[in-house]
Amino acid sequence: MTLPEFFYYIGYSLDKRYKLKRQKRLSHPVISVGNITVGGTGKTPATIAIAEEAKRRGFSPIILTRGYKGRAKGPCFVTPSLHHSITPSLLFGDEPVLMAERLKDVPVVKCSDRYEGGMFALQHLSTHSPIHPFTHSPILFILDDGFQHRRLYRDMDIVLIDGLKPFGNRRMLPIGPLREPLKELKRADIFVVTKAKNKALSDELRDINPEAPIYFSEYRIHKVRDMDGNEYPIEMLKDKKVYAFCGIANPESFRQTVLSITGDIAGFKIYGDHYKYTETDILYLGKQCKALNCDFLITTEKDMVKLRELNTPDNLLCVEIGFYVDEGFFDYLFGGTYHNGGG
Repeated sequence: MTLPEFFYYIGYSLDKRYKLKRQKRLSHPVISVGNITVGGTGKTPATIAIAEEAKRRGFSPIILTRGYKGRAKGPCFVTPSLHHSITPSLLFGDEPVLMAERLKDVPVVKCSDRYEGGMFALQHLSTHSPIHPFTHSPILFILDDGFQHRRLYRDMDIVLIDGLKPFGNRRMLPIGPLREPLKELKRADIFVVTKAKNKALSDELRDINPEAPIYFSEYRIHKVRDMDGNEYPIEMLKDKKVYAFCGIANPESFRQTVLSITGDIAGFKIYGDHYKYTETDILYLGKQCKALNCDFLITTEKDMVKLRELNTPDNLLCVEIGFYVDEGFFDYLFGGTYHNGGG
C-alpha cells in the first residue's frame, strides 16, 4: 500500500467506524444500488429499471440520491421543470434530474444524508400530494449510489461491477479507482456484472462472497429523441454520419453504443464528467458537425439534461439507455427485500 493509499485508508476506516455506530433505519425496506469503484458502472439506468419494475410489482418506490454537485441544500424533491433561476441539473445534479424525467410518477429526493431524505419523503408525501399520491402499495426506498453510505441501513445491497474493467489497477484512491478494499464486497447481497460476461471475475466474486448471487446485465439503446422529447426509430440512424460528444465517466462505452447503431462516427468530442456546457461549446460542436457533413449531432441522455437553456441545433439527438439483466434478478431482489425484514 502506497503512502497516499494509506492515508486514504485511515480516513476511510475512521469514517466507516463513525457512521456504522450512528447508522439509522427507515420504517420501510431500502434497496441500495452501488459499486466499489469510481466511474461509470451504469448505476443510473439500473436504478431507473429497478424503480420501474417495483411499480409493476405493486410497490411505491422512492429514490434517495446524493445529487452529486447539485447546489440545492437540505432534503428536497427533484423537479426537472424550469422553476428556478438556475437549470435543474445545476440545482439537483445531472443524474437526479435524469431519473426524475424518466420516472415521472416516482419521487426523487436529493439529500446528502439519505436517512434524512427518507424521513422528509415520508413526512411530505401523502394521499393529497400531487407529486406522489400514495395508495396502499408498500413503500420501497431505492438508494442511488449507496454502497458506501453507511449512515442508512439497507435491506439489500446491489453492487454493480464493470465486466470489462472491474477494478482497474486494484488500488484504492487516489492511486486507483477503488473506493474501499475488495474484501468489502463480502457485504454485498447481489452482484450484477455489467457490459460483459466475465467468467474470471465471477470466480473471484464467488471467492470473496459465495453467498451473493451473480447476474449479468447489458445496456442497450432504449430510444432516440430530440430536445423536445420527440422520439425516433433507432433504425433511423443506420448508415447515418454523426458527430458524437459526451461528458460522462466512461466515454468509450458511449462511443461503442453509438457505433452499434450508426454507420459512421465522423467526430467524437470528450468532455469531463459532469461538465457544464456553454454556448461556446454548442457553437463549436455545431460547426464541427456541419464541417464534417454529418447528419446528426448526438449525445447521452445525461448530457442532454444540461443543454436545455442553450441554443442547440435542430439536428441534436440523445440516446436513452436501458438496463437489461438476467432473468430471475428481479424475482430474487423483490422477494428477498421483504423476506429480509424492513418495514
